[in-house]
Amino acid sequence: MGTEVWILGGTGRSGGAIAAELVSRGVSPVLVGRDAARLADASARAGDARTVVAGSVDAMAAEIRRQQPAVVINTIGPFTRTAVPFARACLPAGDYVDLANDVAAVSAVLGLQEEAAAVGRTVVTGAGFGVTATESVVVKLRAGGPAPARVRVDMVPSLEVGEGLIGEALAATILDGLPGVEGGRRYDGRRYTGGRLVRARIGGDVARLTLPDGSRVTTASIPLGELIAAQRASGAPSVVSASSEAPASPAVRAVLPLATALLAIPPVREFAKRRLARVKLKGRARPREHSWGHARLEWADGSTREGWLRVGEAQAFTGAVPAEVARRLLAGQGRPGAYTPAGLFGSALAQACGGEYLTGDRADDGDRAGHAGEGRR
Repeated sequence: MGTEVWILGGTGRSGGAIAAELVSRGVSPVLVGRDAARLADASARAGDARTVVAGSVDAMAAEIRRQQPAVVINTIGPFTRTAVPFARACLPAGDYVDLANDVAAVSAVLGLQEEAAAVGRTVVTGAGFGVTATESVVVKLRAGGPAPARVRVDMVPSLEVGEGLIGEALAATILDGLPGVEGGRRYDGRRYTGGRLVRARIGGDVARLTLPDGSRVTTASIPLGELIAAQRASGAPSVVSASSEAPASPAVRAVLPLATALLAIPPVREFAKRRLARVKLKGRARPREHSWGHARLEWADGSTREGWLRVGEAQAFTGAVPAEVARRLLAGQGRPGAYTPAGLFGSALAQACGGEYLTGDRADDGDRAGHAGEGRR
């Protein structure tokens, strides 16, 4: 196997953050994208990294098959369209990592378990803030013990927003991965009840949380990738995932059914993508010093455990996680099959990316060297 780590979408914000994190770990990234000029600029910022120009998803997949990099990190949305084709292009020669955080894409990549295992490769999905920050707390709190009866996870990102156009790729990622629209079809929110995904209202299960720093935030249910990851990590039959970014106000929640119904109509959705792509964002400082992942586990006997993962700016953490996962995969620490990040490397992965656990009244620094993993070669 080769030693190259490719970043698909190497000119984007996530791609740049991941490239910097790889360089800091002694790994030289290869930047892949559609625009040669933008790739050249990104390469200069990443220590004159090698670049590969490919104009479409099919072209990138063909280059992966031809050049057979050791690890491919996919930052290109919508992941419902790109994740499985790119993951399959990696097999059997290399490993795959992505930043997917919607139920459809995360489920689809995890569904590659048998294909990846059969060829001895590792596929990792959800290697961004939302999935990693919340599932890591679940893994930490469960600590190999019996499955709880109920789990709730909350993600509270603190994200700096740069000025500029949203752009086509991000607009498609937002709308195609939006709860309420999946593959062009409408669906309601989701939660686990009785071990099965069932319909639930988006923006329900509103909670007012007091963060460990004393500030307060409101979260509400939204079925993103962390719902799938939390259920896998906990084994709980009842799971709810929530976010501070979810619509919690009664007025917004009231119009969501109509909005999602309209977005399920393909021409309406495509029109919305075009309009959203042209929206110019104003620069905004991050709203709080830290981002937080939170989990509360409850067992059938009434006992509970609650904990937090504290990280810095959410985008920076999203850069560190796939870079650290790729470094470990290069070192042969992966296992054949399809995983979420903490499902593969345990709760110490988040600590290796700068996170700190707070369980009860105690900060738990743990072993920042991280989980050693399990060699496969």
